[in-house]
Amino acid sequence: MRIGLLTEGGYPYARGEARLWCDRLVRGLGQHEFRLYALSRDREQERAGWVDLPAQVTQVRTAPLWTAEVDGTWYGRRARRRFARHYGDLAAGLCAGPAGAPGQGGYSPAEADRFRSALYGLAELAREEGGMVAALRSEEAVRALERVCRAPGAPRAAREARVTDLLLVGAHLEQALRPLSLDWYEEGELGSVDLCHAAAGGLAALPGLLARHFHGVPLVVTEYGVPLRAHYLGSADAPPAVRALLAAFHGRLAAEAYRSAAVLTPGNTHVRRWQERCGADRSKVRTVYPGMSAARFAGAGERPGGRAGERAGAAGAGAEPGTLVWVGRIEPSKDLVTLLHAFAAVRQRVPGARLCVAGSAPDPEGAAYLLHCEELAGRLFPGDPPVEFVEMGGPAAPGLADVYARGAVIVLSSVVEGFPVSVVEAMFSGRATVSTDVGAVVEVVGGTGLVVPPRDPRALAEACVALLGDPERRDRLGAAARARAMELFTVEQNVAAFHRIYLEVAGRCPARRIAEADAAAPRPFAVPAELRVAGAGSVEVTR
Repeated sequence: MRIGLLTEGGYPYARGEARLWCDRLVRGLGQHEFRLYALSRDREQERAGWVDLPAQVTQVRTAPLWTAEVDGTWYGRRARRRFARHYGDLAAGLCAGPAGAPGQGGYSPAEADRFRSALYGLAELAREEGGMVAALRSEEAVRALERVCRAPGAPRAAREARVTDLLLVGAHLEQALRPLSLDWYEEGELGSVDLCHAAAGGLAALPGLLARHFHGVPLVVTEYGVPLRAHYLGSADAPPAVRALLAAFHGRLAAEAYRSAAVLTPGNTHVRRWQERCGADRSKVRTVYPGMSAARFAGAGERPGGRAGERAGAAGAGAEPGTLVWVGRIEPSKDLVTLLHAFAAVRQRVPGARLCVAGSAPDPEGAAYLLHCEELAGRLFPGDPPVEFVEMGGPAAPGLADVYARGAVIVLSSVVEGFPVSVVEAMFSGRATVSTDVGAVVEVVGGTGLVVPPRDPRALAEACVALLGDPERRDRLGAAARARAMELFTVEQNVAAFHRIYLEVAGRCPARRIAEADAAAPRPFAVPAELRVAGAGSVEVTR
């Protein structure tokens, strides 16, 4: 089968989101052919280069979202009228009602059809005229936004938009709609794949929507986070008009992706609820947990020569009694401040307890937050502090499995979390966990660890003290956690789930005629899984 894998800010780049799970998926499905279509987010990501790609990746097409040269396409009078009509309808859809209302993605079926027609109308215009970068940057586009914001019935936030707000919204829409001008939608490109798989929601799904519109290619959309929610959080500091209009656009786009997808694969129930709130049909949804590598944590989670989940020692192999371990990306949403205050309460009841904070701060905000936490630890624990900050990711950094192995208990203190990777890694390591009730934590833990409310240092401290003082309970929870992780969160289960979904989607889609010299009739698959093309006009069965 030929898969068009669509990414935004991730695979095949060495830096970015969804890089690891995409690579594991592609390598695990060697019987299929993958064509990658990647949107990059910034210059640094492109400079970092690509990961090594396996042989089943036969083509890679990339395009930047962070920059676009004016393509030299200047519309004539008729094309300008078409652009003004479609862009005006798209802009009007942003003022059609509150985004995110249950059932219809925030607006009526009529408004949904209007937004959809406008989006695909712009795509058809860009395809016929050779692009629309100049049109999206034109004064006409800004005027269209201004007209709908000043129209009767427009939301108050839109009516109060200033010219600078409209310019910001127009610039964001120009960037978001750049995939419409790409040459990815012809036969031989996305027009000849068996299905498109968007490795994230949001803009990554847009090329898949166009492949479906132009060629009837089925679309699978995977979301391990919630791009729409991330946009809401990321635009919190924007002016109200900008925030409202962009939230409406991303809400409309998400609703169209959910409507058009043959199958939606959220990574957990938390994501699934967001999709259903934006209008996703429950019959299309298949929860597929992220696949993670368990092998590197086996030393901490198994007795040598023993069965998976069998624990060694009262506190786990290599564990330091009384040690709490936190692992992750250092940023304010991880709420290390609450963790440090909770640990101060733990020390009052377990004087020998220690805390290891292992992570990295790859951006200035994270670096400033790390400095603040180090200063707070110095004030809370003067003298010989029992808190150790370990930098991860550098050449001299300890191995991740070794860090988890140190902990008698692994702690998660986040106030915002999607899929809690560090909790799953701790479970693979056979460690008992104490986590805050955010994102998919309860679903992941499933009764194999303790869960407390976020921003509650007292509750966090009580749970840590309870486990530090009960080695047998830690052992039982750690063994159960590893067994659960091995059943639900491995690479193997993830790959097998997507293989079944690919066959399900392709099996219920009509055969399409492939524009190739030797294709005299429609074929159900571009390259059937059990066959390989040996030469022009000949097919050989693989034994």
